[in-house]
Amino acid sequence: MPGTIAYREPAQPATYSEKIKRSEFIANVSVCHSDEEAREFIAQISSQYRDATHNCRAFILADGTEYSSDDGEPSGTAGKPILNAIKHCGLVNTVVVVTRYFGGVKLGVRGLIDAYGETAQKALEIAGSVERIMTRRVSVSMGYAAMGTVTRLLDVAGASGLEWDFGGGESVRVICDVPESESERVSGELEELTVRGLISGWEYHAKSNN
Repeated sequence: MPGTIAYREPAQPATYSEKIKRSEFIANVSVCHSDEEAREFIAQISSQYRDATHNCRAFILADGTEYSSDDGEPSGTAGKPILNAIKHCGLVNTVVVVTRYFGGVKLGVRGLIDAYGETAQKALEIAGSVERIMTRRVSVSMGYAAMGTVTRLLDVAGASGLEWDFGGGESVRVICDVPESESERVSGELEELTVRGLISGWEYHAKSNN
Protein backbone atom coordinates (compact mmCIF):
# COMPACT_ATOMS: atom_id res chain seq x y z
CA MET A 1 0.00 0.00 0.00
CA PRO A 2 1.15 3.60 -0.48
CA GLY A 3 3.74 4.69 2.10
CA THR A 4 4.47 1.18 3.37
CA ILE A 5 7.90 -0.48 3.31
CA ALA A 6 6.74 -4.06 2.78
CA TYR A 7 3.80 -5.45 0.84
CA ARG A 8 2.42 -8.78 -0.33
CA GLU A 9 1.72 -9.92 -3.89
CA PRO A 10 0.70 -13.26 -5.44
CA ALA A 11 3.39 -15.92 -5.21
CA GLN A 12 2.41 -17.37 -8.58
CA PRO A 13 -0.27 -17.20 -11.29
CA ALA A 14 -3.37 -19.29 -10.57
CA THR A 15 -6.63 -20.44 -12.13
CA TYR A 16 -9.80 -21.67 -10.46
CA SER A 17 -13.08 -22.67 -12.08
CA GLU A 18 -16.48 -23.54 -10.65
CA LYS A 19 -20.01 -24.08 -11.95
CA ILE A 20 -22.68 -22.12 -10.10
CA LYS A 21 -26.30 -22.67 -11.14
CA ARG A 22 -25.18 -23.86 -14.59
CA SER A 23 -22.95 -20.82 -15.24
CA GLU A 24 -19.22 -21.53 -15.40
CA PHE A 25 -16.94 -19.06 -13.61
CA ILE A 26 -13.20 -19.13 -14.34
CA ALA A 27 -10.88 -16.91 -12.27
CA ASN A 28 -7.34 -16.15 -13.46
CA VAL A 29 -4.80 -14.41 -11.20
CA SER A 30 -1.47 -12.85 -12.13
CA VAL A 31 1.16 -10.47 -10.73
CA CYS A 32 1.32 -7.01 -12.31
CA HIS A 33 3.73 -4.19 -11.48
CA SER A 34 2.17 -1.50 -13.65
CA ASP A 35 -1.12 -0.42 -15.18
CA GLU A 36 0.23 -1.57 -18.55
CA GLU A 37 1.08 -5.07 -17.29
CA ALA A 38 -2.35 -5.43 -15.70
CA ARG A 39 -4.19 -4.38 -18.86
CA GLU A 40 -2.03 -6.68 -21.00
CA PHE A 41 -3.06 -9.62 -18.81
CA ILE A 42 -6.71 -8.58 -19.01
CA ALA A 43 -6.47 -8.39 -22.81
CA GLN A 44 -4.78 -11.80 -22.92
CA ILE A 45 -7.48 -13.50 -20.84
CA SER A 46 -10.28 -11.69 -22.68
CA SER A 47 -8.83 -12.95 -25.97
CA GLN A 48 -8.40 -16.48 -24.61
CA TYR A 49 -12.05 -16.51 -23.53
CA ARG A 50 -13.41 -14.31 -26.31
CA ASP A 51 -16.52 -16.47 -26.61
CA ALA A 52 -17.44 -15.97 -22.93
CA THR A 53 -20.45 -13.95 -21.80
CA HIS A 54 -18.35 -11.70 -19.55
CA ASN A 55 -14.70 -11.17 -18.63
CA CYS A 56 -14.94 -9.11 -15.43
CA ARG A 57 -11.77 -7.83 -13.82
CA ALA A 58 -9.97 -5.83 -11.18
CA PHE A 59 -6.44 -4.96 -10.17
CA ILE A 60 -4.56 -3.17 -7.39
CA LEU A 61 -0.99 -1.85 -7.64
CA ALA A 62 1.51 -1.14 -4.87
CA ASP A 63 1.24 2.61 -5.59
CA GLY A 64 -2.45 2.53 -4.63
CA THR A 65 -3.92 2.39 -8.14
CA GLU A 66 -7.22 0.49 -8.24
CA TYR A 67 -9.36 -0.54 -11.20
CA SER A 68 -12.43 -2.72 -11.71
CA SER A 69 -14.92 -3.44 -14.48
CA ASP A 70 -18.25 -5.30 -14.51
CA ASP A 71 -17.89 -5.93 -18.27
CA GLY A 72 -21.62 -5.79 -18.88
CA GLU A 73 -22.84 -7.39 -15.65
CA PRO A 74 -25.15 -5.22 -13.48
CA SER A 75 -23.23 -2.35 -11.88
CA GLY A 76 -21.31 -3.36 -8.76
CA THR A 77 -21.97 -7.09 -9.07
CA ALA A 78 -18.65 -8.26 -10.56
CA GLY A 79 -15.70 -5.86 -10.68
CA LYS A 80 -16.11 -4.57 -7.13
CA PRO A 81 -16.49 -8.04 -5.54
CA ILE A 82 -13.30 -9.11 -7.36
CA LEU A 83 -11.51 -5.97 -6.12
CA ASN A 84 -12.75 -6.64 -2.59
CA ALA A 85 -11.42 -10.21 -2.75
CA ILE A 86 -7.95 -8.85 -3.57
CA LYS A 87 -8.19 -6.42 -0.65
CA HIS A 88 -9.43 -9.13 1.69
CA CYS A 89 -6.26 -11.12 0.91
CA GLY A 90 -4.12 -8.05 1.65
CA LEU A 91 -2.50 -8.12 -1.77
CA VAL A 92 -1.22 -5.52 -4.22
CA ASN A 93 0.38 -5.82 -7.67
CA THR A 94 -2.51 -8.21 -8.32
CA VAL A 95 -4.81 -8.59 -11.30
CA VAL A 96 -7.79 -10.96 -11.43
CA VAL A 97 -10.07 -11.70 -14.37
CA VAL A 98 -13.20 -13.75 -13.71
CA THR A 99 -14.74 -15.15 -16.88
CA ARG A 100 -18.39 -16.20 -16.98
CA TYR A 101 -20.12 -18.52 -19.41
CA PHE A 102 -23.83 -17.95 -18.83
CA GLY A 103 -25.70 -21.19 -18.23
CA GLY A 104 -29.25 -19.97 -18.65
CA VAL A 105 -30.13 -19.37 -15.00
CA LYS A 106 -30.05 -15.80 -13.67
CA LEU A 107 -28.28 -15.45 -10.33
CA GLY A 108 -29.65 -12.09 -9.23
CA VAL A 109 -27.59 -9.25 -7.75
CA ARG A 110 -26.66 -11.07 -4.53
CA GLY A 111 -25.89 -14.26 -6.40
CA LEU A 112 -23.58 -12.48 -8.84
CA ILE A 113 -21.73 -10.65 -6.07
CA ASP A 114 -21.14 -13.92 -4.21
CA ALA A 115 -20.17 -15.86 -7.35
CA TYR A 116 -17.61 -13.35 -8.60
CA GLY A 117 -16.19 -12.60 -5.17
CA GLU A 118 -15.88 -16.21 -4.05
CA THR A 119 -14.42 -17.42 -7.35
CA ALA A 120 -11.77 -14.68 -7.21
CA GLN A 121 -11.07 -15.46 -3.55
CA LYS A 122 -10.46 -19.15 -4.23
CA ALA A 123 -8.10 -18.39 -7.12
CA LEU A 124 -6.16 -15.96 -4.90
CA GLU A 125 -5.87 -18.62 -2.21
CA ILE A 126 -4.39 -21.01 -4.77
CA ALA A 127 -1.90 -18.33 -5.90
CA GLY A 128 -0.68 -17.78 -2.35
CA SER A 129 1.34 -14.71 -1.43
CA VAL A 130 4.91 -13.57 -0.91
CA GLU A 131 6.28 -10.54 0.91
CA ARG A 132 8.25 -7.96 -1.07
CA ILE A 133 10.19 -4.90 0.02
CA MET A 134 9.65 -1.40 -1.39
CA THR A 135 12.92 -0.24 -2.96
CA ARG A 136 14.45 2.63 -4.90
CA ARG A 137 16.80 2.05 -7.80
CA VAL A 138 20.10 3.92 -7.51
CA SER A 139 23.14 4.24 -9.78
CA VAL A 140 26.58 5.30 -8.59
CA SER A 141 29.58 6.28 -10.75
CA MET A 142 33.08 6.13 -9.30
CA GLY A 143 36.72 5.34 -9.85
CA TYR A 144 37.99 1.82 -9.13
CA ALA A 145 39.51 2.96 -5.85
CA ALA A 146 36.08 3.74 -4.41
CA MET A 147 34.51 0.38 -5.19
CA GLY A 148 35.19 -1.06 -1.75
CA THR A 149 33.73 1.97 0.05
CA VAL A 150 30.57 2.02 -2.08
CA THR A 151 30.12 -1.74 -1.88
CA ARG A 152 30.28 -1.66 1.93
CA LEU A 153 27.79 1.23 2.04
CA LEU A 154 25.31 -0.65 -0.16
CA ASP A 155 25.84 -3.90 1.71
CA VAL A 156 25.04 -2.28 5.07
CA ALA A 157 21.90 -0.77 3.52
CA GLY A 158 20.72 -4.20 2.35
CA ALA A 159 20.89 -3.31 -1.34
CA SER A 160 20.07 -6.07 -3.82
CA GLY A 161 20.58 -6.88 -7.49
CA LEU A 162 23.94 -5.10 -7.85
CA GLU A 163 24.91 -4.73 -11.52
CA TRP A 164 28.44 -3.48 -12.24
CA ASP A 165 29.33 -1.78 -15.51
CA PHE A 166 33.06 -1.80 -16.24
CA GLY A 167 32.70 0.21 -19.39
CA GLY A 168 36.37 0.85 -19.87
CA GLY A 169 38.52 3.77 -18.88
CA GLU A 170 39.06 4.63 -15.22
CA SER A 171 35.43 4.72 -14.08
CA VAL A 172 32.93 2.07 -13.05
CA ARG A 173 29.17 2.23 -12.44
CA VAL A 174 26.91 0.19 -10.19
CA ILE A 175 23.11 0.00 -10.33
CA CYS A 176 21.09 -1.65 -7.55
CA ASP A 177 17.89 -1.55 -5.48
CA VAL A 178 18.02 0.07 -2.04
CA PRO A 179 15.26 -0.59 0.53
CA GLU A 180 12.93 2.40 0.80
CA SER A 181 13.61 2.55 4.54
CA GLU A 182 17.33 3.06 3.87
CA SER A 183 17.09 5.45 0.92
CA GLU A 184 17.41 8.69 2.90
CA ARG A 185 20.49 7.52 4.79
CA VAL A 186 22.09 6.15 1.61
CA SER A 187 21.50 9.41 -0.27
CA GLY A 188 23.15 11.35 2.55
CA GLU A 189 26.23 9.13 2.54
CA LEU A 190 26.50 9.19 -1.24
CA GLU A 191 26.25 12.98 -1.24
CA GLU A 192 29.08 13.13 1.30
CA LEU A 193 31.23 10.84 -0.87
CA THR A 194 30.53 13.12 -3.83
CA VAL A 195 31.58 16.23 -1.90
CA ARG A 196 34.78 14.45 -0.81
CA GLY A 197 35.52 13.55 -4.41
CA LEU A 198 35.44 9.79 -3.79
CA ILE A 199 32.64 9.20 -6.32
CA SER A 200 31.85 11.18 -9.44
CA GLY A 201 28.05 11.11 -9.10
CA TRP A 202 24.88 9.22 -8.19
CA GLU A 203 21.13 9.38 -8.77
CA TYR A 204 17.89 7.65 -7.87
CA HIS A 205 15.75 6.38 -10.72
CA ALA A 206 12.06 5.52 -10.78
CA LYS A 207 10.93 3.41 -7.84
CA SER A 208 11.10 -0.31 -8.26
CA ASN A 209 9.94 -3.33 -6.28
CA ASN A 210 12.28 -6.03 -5.06
